[in-house]
Amino acid sequence: MNKEVTGFSKLSKEEKINWIADRYFSNPKESISILKQYWNSDESLQMLHDDFIENTISNFYLPFGIAPNFLINGNYYSVPMAIEESSVVAAASKSAKFWAVRGGFKTTILGTEKIGQVHFLYHGKSEKLEKFFSETKPKFFSNTESLTKNMQKRGGGILDIKLKNKTAELENYYQLHATFETKDSMGANFINSCLEQFAKTLKEEALLYNNFAEDEKDIIVIMSILSNFVPNCVVRAEVSCKVEDLAEKHIQNPREFAEKFIQAVKIAEIEPYRAVTHNKGIMNGIDAVVLATGNDFRAVEAGIHAYASRKGTYSSLSHAKIENDIFSFWMEIPLALGTVGGLTSLHPLVKIALEILQKPSAQELMQIVAATGLAQNFAALRSLTTTGIQDGHMKMHINNILNQFQANITERNKVKMHFENHTITHAAVVEYIEKLRN
Repeated sequence: MNKEVTGFSKLSKEEKINWIADRYFSNPKESISILKQYWNSDESLQMLHDDFIENTISNFYLPFGIAPNFLINGNYYSVPMAIEESSVVAAASKSAKFWAVRGGFKTTILGTEKIGQVHFLYHGKSEKLEKFFSETKPKFFSNTESLTKNMQKRGGGILDIKLKNKTAELENYYQLHATFETKDSMGANFINSCLEQFAKTLKEEALLYNNFAEDEKDIIVIMSILSNFVPNCVVRAEVSCKVEDLAEKHIQNPREFAEKFIQAVKIAEIEPYRAVTHNKGIMNGIDAVVLATGNDFRAVEAGIHAYASRKGTYSSLSHAKIENDIFSFWMEIPLALGTVGGLTSLHPLVKIALEILQKPSAQELMQIVAATGLAQNFAALRSLTTTGIQDGHMKMHINNILNQFQANITERNKVKMHFENHTITHAAVVEYIEKLRN
């Protein structure tokens, strides 16, 4: 179809589905049936999902699983994860169990500061603007009191506001750079509301400032928006044990394993091509928990990858060492998360996830998420430096292949038994299924 559609958002849900089906599918009835299969039979619950976004036509399901045995700061957690990748939950669970008998994960909050900026253009002398800002600064706080009152009661609010001169990078460009504490909420709406009031105050006060010439009074606000780069909202997660205690079924020589593991991490520290895949493995764990708990995984991803590049080149988020015969593996990452507001109070499965995690505060959730990311990274590196990544991954992937070919119970059992002693590849599994059927 090569024609613009108008008024699509005003159509009913049924009309939208019929429109899509008639224009894009050779079998409209079948496509409509599939879309409706994923509707919730509870009409009020389906309506809730419909209202999350615009132009909803169905629900897109992801598996919602549990990785048990996470020992974090002396407390056991069963971690909810929403993800489609076959080996992730299994790897996280295996890693959690491995470290639970070796002291578990230690996590520490290093900071919870979040950032927002008012980006504006000013045509005039910077000294005048600095003096104006110094005199006006109290009004930025007083003019946002109605917005910050409730947040202040919970111990949060605006921490500081600074004027930043960015004219060396872009002509006439300045910022109001504000820092915030938002406690258990992620705080995006709170921060953006404060920033928009800062922008209003900035423009109004500039017009009244007698030391400005007329052209200097015309401050042009470009935008007011929070930043998802939060280098001072950081959590540390770590594991450690004696080198000899690393021994297990696939680690017969723990010293050799530890040294090889450390080299694998060092490669990711200096080689961006490896670092991207290395950090992607960390994000397998992080994103799955962030999504299950109703947080914004796109914001988390953007902030973490920026943090991985903060020294001028993209590098590993995790690090490892042997010192005094102790193996240590750790990671520091920025995580701006919330446990109140947004989807946390609306999505039924998000409520379930937070219940499973024993109703954590935002700081506790930061620690759980970081530990899960580190566990995922350990599991990947252990596989890479011992049996290889494909062995475990393909064992989990067999189910996807069997589902693709609609294998029955007998076929499933025969396939799994056969590949206990044969190398698993997609082609090999398909060939064996076809052999069974012929």
